[in-house]
Formats: sequence, structure tokens, C-alpha cells
Amino acid sequence: MFEYSRPANHQRTGRLTADTALVNAWVEVLGDQAESLSSGEPEDRELIDRIRALEELKAAASAAQARAAAVFDASQRRKQAEAGVLREDLGRGVASQIALARRESPSRGGRLLGFAKVLTEEMPCTLHALTRGKISEWRATLLVRETACLSLEDRRRVDEEVAGDPEVLETLGDRQIISRARGAAYRLDPSAAVKRAAKAESERFVSCRPAPDTMTYLTGLLPVAQGVGVYAALSREADRLRASGDSRGRGQIMADTLVERVTGQTEAGQLEVEVQLVMTDRTLFGGDSEPAVVPGYGPVPAQWARDLVRGRHPRQDAEQDDSDRGAEPGQNHGQIPDRGQHRVAGRTTKRDKQDERWLRRLYADPDTGELVAMDSRARLFPTSLGRLIAARDQTCRMPWCGAPIRHFDHIRPHRDGGETSTANGQGLCEACNQAKEAPDWKARTVDTPGKSGPHTVETTTPTGHTYRSTAPPLPGVRAVARAGDRAGTETGIETEDQSSAGTRPVKRSGSPTTFLEGCIVDLIWAA
Repeated sequence: MFEYSRPANHQRTGRLTADTALVNAWVEVLGDQAESLSSGEPEDRELIDRIRALEELKAAASAAQARAAAVFDASQRRKQAEAGVLREDLGRGVASQIALARRESPSRGGRLLGFAKVLTEEMPCTLHALTRGKISEWRATLLVRETACLSLEDRRRVDEEVAGDPEVLETLGDRQIISRARGAAYRLDPSAAVKRAAKAESERFVSCRPAPDTMTYLTGLLPVAQGVGVYAALSREADRLRASGDSRGRGQIMADTLVERVTGQTEAGQLEVEVQLVMTDRTLFGGDSEPAVVPGYGPVPAQWARDLVRGRHPRQDAEQDDSDRGAEPGQNHGQIPDRGQHRVAGRTTKRDKQDERWLRRLYADPDTGELVAMDSRARLFPTSLGRLIAARDQTCRMPWCGAPIRHFDHIRPHRDGGETSTANGQGLCEACNQAKEAPDWKARTVDTPGKSGPHTVETTTPTGHTYRSTAPPLPGVRAVARAGDRAGTETGIETEDQSSAGTRPVKRSGSPTTFLEGCIVDLIWAA
């Protein structure tokens, strides 16, 4: 099925070594095979055989990656020790380098490195089965996970008992592998279950992740008694309200009750928290369909963003939205409700407090979408400058990470003369910022020759590999850039001012400064 041609003067003196060049050749062969597969008509039996062979190849490749990761970790630790790195800091940045090579997040890279070290050092039978393609990387991970609380000796016994016969292991599914591993672990070390439960309870947490359609997953990992108790309380409240005539669905009531009891609000929609919302002035005031961006979440529909700024629930008054889009000029369409309309006798009422919306204008270059810099001589990034960087980067700037921004980092270190500015700043998660401080990591901003472009950072790892990260485009950048290109080719003519809510013609000259000021875009943060 696959062919490999060796040079005529090549003499095989031992096992063929699958070096990087040979692996790259396999990738090219598979790509060529994919093109020929779509044009030909192979037999169904041949297709199934190919699928099985590729599955075994993936498993063998996973085993090879694990071996390479374990050897790389040992090599990096040795070099760091020789360079005088403190013992407790040995290995810093290794998992991040593996994550970059595998196009994964740093947290995922740490788990992959831990898996590789256990697999190669403590579980030889599982490694052998993975190498032969008998099990997948996920099923090998299950075996590693289920034996995590055992001693080295007991772990090897479970490994031999469950994975000692690859032919039998190949026939087991996920649940069967978990069951056999747990049974063997409990038999060899009865106290393992107690230690495992104690360790699991110490790892309880709550997380929030983006979900489709402007929703989020709020996940809580709790001890079983607490988790069941929370769910039972929410269920009882939902049943009570449904019995009293509440028209909401059972799941809706449980979700609203959870928000109310956690935040102490009487209604789920009365949260007094800051929601950063980045949108163009055209989206806010002109009914434009350009999506807005919630930093840390991603794009949201334009109408949903307008409803949030207006203080109206996005699901309410759908018919009113349609009529708003057809409103006549001068009817205050799209205006933010006047906070003063709810003031009583010179004091702020509860409803007035809920209707407050704070706006902060940010300015972007119409050609590149780069936010206008706000330089500072401070060692730490000021709050306002940090907000500007967070709006530009949205999530951690390290490639394939995507974690929430926790630190604002100097790309060129401050100790080396790096400025505290937007150009020399980037938003990173805690793990990526710590990895970047490991020996021989370097980072710099990249300027496109001959023209300006989005903020780009080039990171170089200790092995000399480089990775580039470009700030994501902000709302309206493409549309404004096209408008700017058209205006730039016709200097001295009247064009529409793209940066204001109205359509007043503006006389533009050929001066770059005047042209830039005329094309500035207002990006709104609403809280």
C-alpha cells in the first residue's frame, strides 16, 4: 500500500530508524493517497483494511510521541540542571514546548507529558500494546488514569494483569478497561479507593466555558453528596414553582434558581457584574449586522449585543426589534435609555441602578484594526492599559492556548528595556507566562515590512522553533479597511464618515494624519 524508496547506495545495517524526514515522507504519502482515493474506486474490503491500518498507525504514532516526549523531558531537565536552574524549577517550559509541537494548549501539554512519562517508565505492557496498534491513545490514557493512586509496584502489576495480553486487551471497550483496572487496583491496594476519593475531593472546582448561541457551561466538580444535594434542592424548587403555575420549563427554573441563590439576587437577570462588550459604533447605533465580541467568549450577534446595552433581555420583544429596524429617523432608535427617567426625589432607585450602562470608547486604526497605543512608564501595566490589551487579544496569545488572560506580559522584558505599552504587551494565561520565563525562551513583536498589520508576536523556544501569534480581528475591521482603501485612492473628495453614528459628509485631505483621524472607529465596552 505504501512505498518508500531508499537511495541506491543505502545499506541497511540495523533496524530502520523512523527519523523526522521519514515520518514527513509518510505524511506526504498519505496526502497523495487521499487524492487518489477520491478519484479511484477501491473495493469495500480494501477500504476497511485501510481504515484499520490507519487506526493502528495512529496508535503507533501516539506511542512514538510518548517516547519522544519522555526523552525530551529528560534532556531538557539535564540541560537546565547544567545551566544552574534551581531544582524546584527544573522542567519549566517543557510541557509548553510539547504543547506547541502538538498544536495543543499548555494544560493539555502538561497532561500529555505526564501520560508519556508514566507510560514509558511504569507501564511497559500498555506501551507495548499501544505501539502495536492494539489500543488507542485514549484507552491507554484510561489505564494510566485508573492506576494513578497506586504505588509503582502495584501499578506494574495492574499493567501486566490488564494489558499483559494485547490480543485480549484489543477486544475491550472503554468501560471494560476501566472496570478491570479498578478491580485489580482495589484488590491489590484496598486503601487505594480511600486515597483516590480524598485526592478527588481536593480537586473540586467550578469552571465557566463558552457554549454555542451566546450561552456558557457553568460546571462544578463536587463531592457526590454535595452534588446530589445541590441538584435535589434545585429540583424541589422547580417542582414547587411548576405546581404553583410557573410557565417556565423545569430546566429553566433550575438554572434561574441556581443563579439567584449563588448571587443573592431576587431575579436571575439582575446581576451587577461587568460584561465587556466590544462593538463598532455602526453596530450600536446604525443597526449594522457586524457581530460584537465578548472578550474571553468570542463573537456574539449584533442584535443580542444591542439588547444587552439597552438593558433589555435578548429574548424579549422580538416583534419590537423588527419595528425598531424600520423606525423613522429621529425616533431615538438605538439610543441607550436615559438613566434619569427612574430618579425619584433626587435619589437612585433600584430600577435606575439596573439600567446603568457604562461606555468606554476605544479607537482602532481603520487599515489594520490595531488599537491605538496608550504608552506608560509604569513597571506594571495600568488597569486602563491592561483593558486595552485584553480587548485586543481576547484570550491568551500563546498559540493554541485559548485560556482566559490572567497576566499582562512584557514581550521584551522590562529588565531589558522593554516599554510598558500596547505594542510591547500581550495577554497570557498564568501557565504560559511562567513557561515563557524558563531559560532560553525568547519573544519579539513582528513588523510587516513596508506596511503595518495586526499585532503579531513571534515566540522562540529553547530548541529554536518559532511560533507566531496574531491578535484576532476586532469587529468591523474588514469593512472599515475596505472603506479606507477606497477613500485612500481618491484623496480630496467627500466620503461618508465611518466613525460616527450619522452620515455627515467629511472633507478629507491627502494628509495621512487627517485621514487616520477621519477613519477612526469607536469600539464600545458596555458594563
